[in-house]
Amino acid sequence: MLPIRQTPKNLPAPAPEALFHSQRLCALLRDEIAAAGGALRFERFMELALYAPGLGYYSAGARKFGADGDFVTAPELSPLFARCLAVQCAEVLAALAGGDILELGAGSGVLAADMLKELARLQQLPARYLILEVSADLRERQRRTLAEQAPAMLAKVEWLERLPPAFSGVIIGNEVLDALPVSRFRRVPRGFDEFNVAVEGGRFVWCLRPAPAELRAALTTLETNLPQPLVADYCSEICVRLPAFLYSLADLLTRGALLLVDYGYTRQAYYHPDRYMGTLMCHYRQRAHPDPFLHPGLQDITAHVDFTAVAEAATAAGLELAGYATQAHFLLALGIAGDVHGSTSAAGGRGAANAAPGAAMAGDWRGAREVKLLTLPEEMGERFKAMAFSKRLDLALRGFSLQDLSRSL
Repeated sequence: MLPIRQTPKNLPAPAPEALFHSQRLCALLRDEIAAAGGALRFERFMELALYAPGLGYYSAGARKFGADGDFVTAPELSPLFARCLAVQCAEVLAALAGGDILELGAGSGVLAADMLKELARLQQLPARYLILEVSADLRERQRRTLAEQAPAMLAKVEWLERLPPAFSGVIIGNEVLDALPVSRFRRVPRGFDEFNVAVEGGRFVWCLRPAPAELRAALTTLETNLPQPLVADYCSEICVRLPAFLYSLADLLTRGALLLVDYGYTRQAYYHPDRYMGTLMCHYRQRAHPDPFLHPGLQDITAHVDFTAVAEAATAAGLELAGYATQAHFLLALGIAGDVHGSTSAAGGRGAANAAPGAAMAGDWRGAREVKLLTLPEEMGERFKAMAFSKRLDLALRGFSLQDLSRSL
């Protein structure tokens, strides 16, 4: 057995009802571990912790997004993010002479509301705005957000429980790939061990098992594509589900674009010798920490994205790589730095011409601050990347006109 990592200090305690919810999920996890013979693959543990029906983090009703949740995403930080994505979507929809938008996991619904308002202003609304959402609680929250912030657009929105058989338009995945369950591994002299989860003294603990054949093959292939072999005891993650996920998107996309925004690295940077403990991270009440066993069902569990693997899987599935850039360059190419005050005023529902001087100055300050949060290297600008793929689309995407790092993959 490997000892559980030290539980982070100074984290707020869950409310009694939240703790009871977590205990129900823990019971399910313990049953799964027992059924697996005493050790459950971490990939399965992460899947249940995030998506177990009615109990997993993304399937239950705890508030997740925004200042009073566990983390804040770019759409929650500023409507400028959605306005830029809308500019890119409008360009694609115009080239297609129509089409739909499909958002994978719409969070609080803020991105959908702000994008639809901006697409209406650009006179390039999609025929439908589809939202794939596994959580009934989040679907209801998204409806409320849209009804409050974009009531005129609500009729265009449809919720899906599974991917459609065919789709033409733009598929958007903002911070979706980082939530795919991953396998954790350790390089050992004989090959690779896999991190499993066991129960000891009533607590979840790590334990190591030899990697099964499928994972061992994926890791062997990974290592052969690195500049140098992984050193002994090197620990990291790999998402073996990624190719199937991207194939399903490529298969349904008849014509249009797939746009992904997430945090991550190229393969060489992801598995750099200095990153020997991997990227697994958890988010609980606006605090990041490394303990995935803390309050299952009440915290997010993520891993950074290997964008080289994304590009390889998507192109193998029949998509064409259309661009890869830092979030900063992507948003700057789409006009985030221009007319900050006008964007802030429009997002706030108040025209600049009607704003009092003090309000206008406050809007300018807020807009400039939001641009910095989204684009500065020490904030989200470099850590987050944008990657796009296309199918049957003869169009150079504007979002990658300032920078395209595709060759670095």
